[in-house]
Amino acid sequence: MNKTFKLALAALVMTTAACGTENRGLESVHQPVVQRTDYVIDIGMAGNDLVEGEARRLSDWFQSLNVAYGDRIAIDAADDFTAATARQSVAGVAARFGMLLSDTAPITAGEVPQGAVRVVVSRVVARTPGCPDWSRPAAPDLDANMMSNFGCATNGNIAAMVANPNDLLEGRNHTGGASVSHVTKTIGAHRGAAPSGAGGTTIKSEGVGN
Repeated sequence: MNKTFKLALAALVMTTAACGTENRGLESVHQPVVQRTDYVIDIGMAGNDLVEGEARRLSDWFQSLNVAYGDRIAIDAADDFTAATARQSVAGVAARFGMLLSDTAPITAGEVPQGAVRVVVSRVVARTPGCPDWSRPAAPDLDANMMSNFGCATNGNIAAMVANPNDLLEGRNHTGGASVSHVTKTIGAHRGAAPSGAGGTTIKSEGVGN
């Protein structure tokens, strides 16, 4: 009876192990996926500036979208002159939200009307589709599969915590940073100073950067 039970249990394990997500490599099949959504609004131009009231409408639109770090704002127009003329006005509105304008705008549906400029907010979101995944039990697997939920926690946390999901797609160009000599000098000064509670001298940090 005991032997029969063990054989049945082994058969059940092999049957259940044969289904579920396959992952025979050391890297999880559950990887962060970045999805981009473009939001557009057309605002009117009057000469070298926006039509009266359009700046307020644009500001309200930015606020409704809750634009923040990671979003990209760009402008598109029927001609380069209109785009260049509107850039300063749109940049001024975007600056109120701590945002800068991108150099190029993505392709959007439809044509930009004459005498208007199109403002595009591109927002990317990172997620790990299929997680959590309990399709394969945590049991010995004769096909050398990892547990189906393997990688969901790590990659899911990365997708949730990354400030700018674009960084998951491509790296950034070096824009300069603190001088190594200044950093070393500052760290050495802090380490060599006596604790402030014992009458030590307050250290003034120095560094260079953007």
